[in-house]
Amino acid sequence: MKIGIAGFPGSGKTTIFNALTGQHADVGLGTSSGKSNLGMIKVPDARVDALSELFSPRKTTYAEIAFVDFPDPPGESTRLDEKVITQMREVDALAHAVRAFDDPAQPAPDPLRDLESFRTELVIADLAIVERRCERLAKEKGKERERELMERIRKALDAGQEIRRLGCGEEDEAALAGYGFLTQKPRLVVLNVNESRVAAPVEPAIADALAQDDLQVVVVSGKVEMELADLDPADRRQFEADLGLEESARDRFVQASYRLMRLMSFLTAGEDEVRAWTIRRGESALRAAGKIHSDIARGFIRAEVIPYADLVELGSEAKCRAAGKLRLEGKDYVVADGDVVHFRFNV
Repeated sequence: MKIGIAGFPGSGKTTIFNALTGQHADVGLGTSSGKSNLGMIKVPDARVDALSELFSPRKTTYAEIAFVDFPDPPGESTRLDEKVITQMREVDALAHAVRAFDDPAQPAPDPLRDLESFRTELVIADLAIVERRCERLAKEKGKERERELMERIRKALDAGQEIRRLGCGEEDEAALAGYGFLTQKPRLVVLNVNESRVAAPVEPAIADALAQDDLQVVVVSGKVEMELADLDPADRRQFEADLGLEESARDRFVQASYRLMRLMSFLTAGEDEVRAWTIRRGESALRAAGKIHSDIARGFIRAEVIPYADLVELGSEAKCRAAGKLRLEGKDYVVADGDVVHFRFNV
């Protein structure tokens, strides 16, 4: 999963990137190199920890999230740069950093304005692509379905409505996938606040605006959490508790991202490796097998499934089998979060 951190200059998005990844990219207005910052984090998972302790594998592999911190445009523009828009189309989801903190070097923060301006920029960028495509389709024959879909989207964008809120079915979603529409992507708002507000409820006006746009929010104090990222875990946890936080910005962000994208993890476990595999909720055993390797999906025979809790409680696959906790499932089985799966296949 690749998440792009976007926002207007001065929003603190690079500070947030540093807090999430533990990197030390330059922060502050006017420090952008014009290049994106890239980072990767391992997704914390207590289930992987427990299975690793149980199996003592040669290798333990956590799910990962890649972050892209897009560069600022020149100056203090509230427009998105064309190069940045192109890069934004390549990520799986967007995290919109919104400034709600005081900064003597900048005017007073206006989160509502920034939320609206950012959404407008996304709509305009998508509308330009749709209009060009509609012009081409008007000259072609035999593409009535695509023409109808594009006209529907054009009308929605003209009215300021995002594609992600149109309720497109799976077939339409697949047809649109190649365009990289920005308003089709899942979007999370990261509200960057003063230290004193990090554990406080979101202001009602902002909460209402987010609800109207069907947007989830994670509240962080980027500067403080960037400093905390450099501390030892024990010291970091104490400072987080002093701030009234039960979890780090990274953990809260990961959880919100998984909810936003309807993601979950199934697990594989053995002496060679314990590993978490990320898939979307509702996906079949066949799709999960393909996540590991296309050959496993192609030669799929069955999936041997043990619920995580049963495996940890009983202590081994053999004991789970004897207790009737190991199930044999076919390719259409809907994988559950935390299933420990062994795929049988033949190619």
